[in-house]
Amino acid sequence: MEGKSGGLGFTSVLFIVFLVLKLTHVIAWSWLWVTSPLWIGFAVAIFVIAIVVLVGLVITRDKK
Repeated sequence: MEGKSGGLGFTSVLFIVFLVLKLTHVIAWSWLWVTSPLWIGFAVAIFVIAIVVLVGLVITRDKK
C-alpha cells in the first residue's frame, strides 16, 4: 500500500477559517493577520536555512 499525502494541512485549514471569518465580517483583522498562516511555512523554512548556514560557517571557520 502506497502512502499518499492528500488533503489540507493545518495552516491551510486555519487560513480558510480566518478567510471565511473575515469575509463574513465576524472578525475585523487586517489582511496581514488573515493570511498569516500562509507565511508560517515560509518563515520556518527561512529559519532552518539560516541555522544551516550559520552552522556551516562555524564548522568551516573551525577547520581553518
